[in-house]
Amino acid sequence: MQLTVQNLLVLQITGSAAATGLSLSVQAAPGLLMGMAGGAAVDRWPRKLTAAVSQALLGLVAFTTALLVAFDQLNLGVLMALAAVTGLVATVDGPACALLGNDLVRTEDVPSAIGVGSLVHNAGRLAGAGLAGLTVAFLGTGAAYAANGLSFLFVTAVIPFLRPVRDAAPAAPAARSAGGPAEEAAARSDDGRMTVREGLAFFARRPRLVGLAVVSGVSAVFGRNYGLTLAVLVTGPLAGGAGAFGTVSTVLAAGGIVGAVLGARLRRPSVRLVGVLAAAGGLLQVAAGLSPSLAVLLVLVLPMAVVESVSDTAGTTLLQTDPPPHLRGRVLGVWSSIRTVWSLAGPPALGLLMELAGARGALVLGGLVITAVVAAGHFAHRRRLPVPVPVPTGPATLPTRPSLGTAA
Repeated sequence: MQLTVQNLLVLQITGSAAATGLSLSVQAAPGLLMGMAGGAAVDRWPRKLTAAVSQALLGLVAFTTALLVAFDQLNLGVLMALAAVTGLVATVDGPACALLGNDLVRTEDVPSAIGVGSLVHNAGRLAGAGLAGLTVAFLGTGAAYAANGLSFLFVTAVIPFLRPVRDAAPAAPAARSAGGPAEEAAARSDDGRMTVREGLAFFARRPRLVGLAVVSGVSAVFGRNYGLTLAVLVTGPLAGGAGAFGTVSTVLAAGGIVGAVLGARLRRPSVRLVGVLAAAGGLLQVAAGLSPSLAVLLVLVLPMAVVESVSDTAGTTLLQTDPPPHLRGRVLGVWSSIRTVWSLAGPPALGLLMELAGARGALVLGGLVITAVVAAGHFAHRRRLPVPVPVPTGPATLPTRPSLGTAA
C-alpha cells in the first residue's frame, strides 16, 4: 500500500516516470550496500527485540511522511531520503521477521510456515494497491501513510507476546550435519564475532546455495518481470488495453496465491526442484511469447504464476533452513545483496532486450536462456558426481599360486 502511494507521490511532485523509478532504486540500494551487515546484526541481536525495533522504526518513517504530507512540507529530496531510510531499516527487518516466523513452528513445519507467509504476501500485494487507491481518493495521501504506520505499530505490539516453539532450537545439529565437515568446523570455531565475512564464506562454500543463486538470478533477469514484458505484449502485439493487462495482472496474482498454497505442502525442497520449476516456467514463458491471442495468454499466465510462487517458496525454505542457526541471518543478508543486484539490473537489461527483439522475442529468448542454464547446471552436476565402483556379483575367485614345477 505504501509503495503504491509513494509512486503516486513522486509522480504528483515531479510528473516524471524516471523519477519514480529512481525512488524505487534509492529504496533498494541499501539492500545492496548494507544487506550483509543487516544479516549480521540479526545473528548478533535478540531476534524478537530486533524485529520489534525495526517494525517500530518503519512505523516512525510512515508517520513522519504522513505529517509532512499533511503540512505540505514534502519535496522530492525529503521523499528520497525517507525511501533510503526505509530501505536501510528493511535490511534488518526482512531477515529478522523471516527467521522469527520460523522460530514459531516446529522444524518440519518451516516450509508450511514460509508458504503461509508467501500466501499472505501475495494476498496483501493484491489488496494493497486497491486499498491505496481508495484511501488516496477518499482520505488523501497522508491517510494512506498513517494507516501503514498503524500497521507497523500493531506488529510491534504483538511481537513481545510471541512464544517460539521449544523444539525449533535443536535444529542446529541437523543443519550442521547436513552442511558437512567443513561447515561443522566453521560452526565449532565460531567465537561469537558474528562477522559478515563468515556468512559470505559459508555461502560461497555451499554449492547448493551458489546453484540456487544462479538459477534464481537468471530467472529474475530473463523472466518474472511480467509487469514489464506482459504489459508490452498485451498492449502491443495482442492489441489489448489497460483493462486487458489488468485482467492478466489479476490472474498472475491469483496464480501466486495458488502456488503459495501448493508450496506450503513442501517438506524437503531442493535446488533440483527449484531448477525444474525454473525450467518449466521458462518453457511456459516461451509459449506465452508465442501466444496468438489474449485468451491463450490468460491460459498460460496462471501456471506461470503458480510455478513461480512454488519455486520462490522452495528457494526461501532452502535459504532459511540450510545454514546452521547461528549463520542464517548473515546468509539471508548475502542473499538480500544478491537479490538487489537482480532487481536493479533486471528491468534495464530486459528493456534493452525488448528494444532489440520485441516483446515476443524477449519472452521467447528469455525463457530459452533460463531453460538452457538449468540444463547446463544439471549436466555439470551430474559430471561432478562420483562414479560408483562396480561390485562383482559372481563367485569369488582366489588368485592361483604357481605350481612347484613352473617358473614363478
